[in-house]
Amino acid sequence: MTTINATMVKQLREKTGAGMMDCKQALVECDADIDKAVDFLRKKGLATARKRAGRAMSEGTIQSYIHMGGKLGVLVEVNCETDFVAKNEDFVNFAKNIAMHVAATNPLSIQAEDLPEEIIKREKDIYQSQALETGKPENVIAKIVDGKLKKFFTENCLLKQAYVRDPDLTIEDLLNEMIAKIGENITIRRFVRFQIGES
Repeated sequence: MTTINATMVKQLREKTGAGMMDCKQALVECDADIDKAVDFLRKKGLATARKRAGRAMSEGTIQSYIHMGGKLGVLVEVNCETDFVAKNEDFVNFAKNIAMHVAATNPLSIQAEDLPEEIIKREKDIYQSQALETGKPENVIAKIVDGKLKKFFTENCLLKQAYVRDPDLTIEDLLNEMIAKIGENITIRRFVRFQIGES
């Protein structure tokens, strides 16, 4: 059995933002393998997020990000359960980071379910036409269309996007980690992105 020391706990804590005891427990569970412990904590964060999903969120923060000498700006609303968390520095920074990410990636919606039906239909039609040109059988074409649609959601739906500051994480991973860390239900409710010259 590998001995778990304070340096390892500190290293895991820096990587995940999880509490000291959670980091220690993760290292014990994963036989001191830091990479496995990171995955362990991320899964735990996901479980915590699911447990808290039904709770009401009437508090939160609106944060902004202004870029390129005032030619691009984003407002983001992130909700939580209590006023205490709404004022928490980690929570506020999370909302600011989401605003910065939206400025950089220009998502179309928060999740696939929020996309207008006509956008999905248009994309499907384009992929269908492209796939038909390959002359492949119909069942293969359906798989090609599905694959391209999944990629479209990954690139254009905020929660599925790779986080610009750490492409190994999606925004959904980041959100689940924040829920696990804060211990409250959190949701990215809405965003708006303004760019000079765009309507």
